[in-house]
Amino acid sequence: MEAPICIRPAVLADAGIISRITERSIRVGCAFDHRNDPQRVEDWLAQLSAENISGWLADPHFYVNVALLRDKPVGVGMATTTGDIAFCYVQPEWFRRGAGRALMEDLQGWLRIRGVLHINLVSTRTGEAFYRRLGYRESAPPITHKGLQTLAMRKSFDSSA
Repeated sequence: MEAPICIRPAVLADAGIISRITERSIRVGCAFDHRNDPQRVEDWLAQLSAENISGWLADPHFYVNVALLRDKPVGVGMATTTGDIAFCYVQPEWFRRGAGRALMEDLQGWLRIRGVLHINLVSTRTGEAFYRRLGYRESAPPITHKGLQTLAMRKSFDSSA
């Protein structure tokens, strides 16, 4: 039996590992989306530098979390107070083992506590089925941005809960 996945809020010292996890997840796990085009990969990664991540970690409008398995970081996610999931990345060898779901449940809980009723995200084709399994639905037609096909998705909480 596999050890449980633990989720914790990220701290400033995590900026480097968050950047490395996102880079590896994009380079390896999202190859279907970027088709190993170096420019597409670099465009995608440009916003995910350790410096940018440090800024998000210091900003109270962002919540960044880390998934740990046996104290080893295996995934990261980020939400904003405006109700957006900015990202959810998992190391490719940990795909389909619960880390992404645990990250998303934590992000959704953080948003719900803040009174958010509708969560928005933008998915690549690689992530679309994952988000659909979590209850997200297409909220706009697919678009192509910098060579990547993306899909706006939304999930609403039951306002009576």
